[in-house]
Amino acid sequence: NKTILAKTYYTKEDDGLTNKWKGNIWLNPPYAQPLIAEFSDVLVKKIESGEIRQAVVLVNNATETKWFQKILEACSAICLVRKRIRFLDPEGNLGAPLQGQVILYFGPNAVEFNKQFAKFGAMAWKKRQKI
Repeated sequence: NKTILAKTYYTKEDDGLTNKWKGNIWLNPPYAQPLIAEFSDVLVKKIESGEIRQAVVLVNNATETKWFQKILEACSAICLVRKRIRFLDPEGNLGAPLQGQVILYFGPNAVEFNKQFAKFGAMAWKKRQKI
């Protein structure tokens, strides 16, 4: 959270799946199964119910998976990040990612998302937004 500076931040011990999400969300879920699918399901439900106004989600580009197809269908825009993101560990050391990532946007501001994230990779957004 040193980078994102979220007002509310859920750790593994907090169990983000069972806590209330509201407003604007930054989500970098656990990438392991079944957690990634569970977080994806919760995200889509909360977006569709209106509990969340908008969300930005960072995940691996696992386009062949059911969970990815589900969030892709629900999102308003996507950034196909051109480089693998080297995450920092708790000590601040750069990691060595095994695959690339995507950043998905959910909400009514796809054009603004495109303006802000186009510098990181190719952009796509839906002409017709569900939200």
